[in-house]
Amino acid sequence: MMNKTIVKPILFYLFASVLAFFILIPFFWMISTSLKGYGALMSIPIQWIPETISFKSFAQIFAIFPFARAIFNSAFVSILSTTITILSASMAAYVFAKIKFRAREKLFLVVLATMMIPGQVTVIPIFLVLKKLGLINTFTGLIAPTIFNAFAIFMLRQYIKDIPDDFINAAVMDGASYFRIFRSVIMPLSVPIIMTLGVITFMGAWNDYFWPLIILSDKTKMTLSLALSQLNGQYVSKYNILMAGSLLSMIPIIVIYIFAQKYFTSGLQLGGIKG
Repeated sequence: MMNKTIVKPILFYLFASVLAFFILIPFFWMISTSLKGYGALMSIPIQWIPETISFKSFAQIFAIFPFARAIFNSAFVSILSTTITILSASMAAYVFAKIKFRAREKLFLVVLATMMIPGQVTVIPIFLVLKKLGLINTFTGLIAPTIFNAFAIFMLRQYIKDIPDDFINAAVMDGASYFRIFRSVIMPLSVPIIMTLGVITFMGAWNDYFWPLIILSDKTKMTLSLALSQLNGQYVSKYNILMAGSLLSMIPIIVIYIFAQKYFTSGLQLGGIKG
């Protein structure tokens, strides 16, 4: 009779492999469909592996829609939103974690309370404010709400709070200002959690559909998610084009996650349970 210490790992990896197989089926089908010609889409039985590989759908997607522009718009908005979120949230988190002032904890509770408000509730007020400022259909109006992110502040504060005060006290003795401490001590020691937040924020901005749909109307300013929705309306029966567009939209997220994976994992472990 097999030892239980051997059976359990075998069953676990077997279950994990079966689960991973079913999770990857849609992704494999998307790749397969994007490499098929239009005729092969309707063939019966279904061709899981296309007999003839065709990249025509990738060429068509750039011909029928300014897709390259949409990719650039999404990259620009996502990078800028991520940068603004990290800078604003890290500074706020540093204040709440390491700088003592009156009513600090109460103010932090107010920040946390904003996380309980559904985003849909604030859409109309924010839209009206941006309209008064003349920022509708602009990238500035699209990015402006990222200045305040309560979840990012909470996540960073939990991590920064556990940075030993000895580092800060040493910097104070050397005559460092609050900003110098933030730049030279807090930020370098918070790289894992910052990378984690960066990946999460970038993914959210890259995949966001609701807010760009409300703010943007100019076709040349549309993000990738809006461009894909346009394809879904015009080319609903041409699945190879739709799958090619979806595959292209996933590539940056996959690449970023691969390079930031070690920071992402350690950041979640350290930042999510501390405090």
